[in-house]
Amino acid sequence: MTKQRSSAELTATIRRVLSEHGRLSRDATLIATEADLYQLGLTSHASVNIMLALEGEFEVEFPDYLLTRSMFASIDALAAALTPLLTE
Repeated sequence: MTKQRSSAELTATIRRVLSEHGRLSRDATLIATEADLYQLGLTSHASVNIMLALEGEFEVEFPDYLLTRSMFASIDALAAALTPLLTE
């Protein structure tokens, strides 16, 4: 099974995971990819749930060095963190 997905598929999957686990104040399908997720209500607890859901969805494991607040700052940041993991 290939892990690679198009940019649009990657973004759509991240949005779905955010909708299911992010507990954001706005619909994740409608926010800009560069929008600050913390300003939209993302908590530390929710970021852990998002990380676990993304790892399960994409069958990857985030290395410790990526597990920073900035990785969860936006949809773009999440996609940037995931992209190299999907090409390994």
